[in-house]
Amino acid sequence: MANPWAGEVELVIDGQRQLLKLTLGALAELEAGLAAGSLIDLVERFEGGAFSTGDVLALVVAGLRGGGWRGRTADLLSAEIEGGPLAAARAAAEVLARAFALPDEAG
Repeated sequence: MANPWAGEVELVIDGQRQLLKLTLGALAELEAGLAAGSLIDLVERFEGGAFSTGDVLALVVAGLRGGGWRGRTADLLSAEIEGGPLAAARAAAEVLARAFALPDEAG
């Protein structure tokens, strides 16, 4: 079960509950892999609703890696995400928000 106080978010992929968490290492990897801009640009895209599916995928992969997953981006291309793309986008936005929230703002 995800612990919002620790910045964790749950997402069910291929029938398995997975934890997403943006650790410092996951954030660094995410920023290095962004095609356009910085983490601040990414946050602004999510806040403005102007994010791409690539943004969602990059955040989900980074969050999964921060949660201990050792897969590759390609592993998610054919994965079944419970709730579909909308659930993935919600989880991506939530894990991004939790990574930068103060402890009393999480949850």
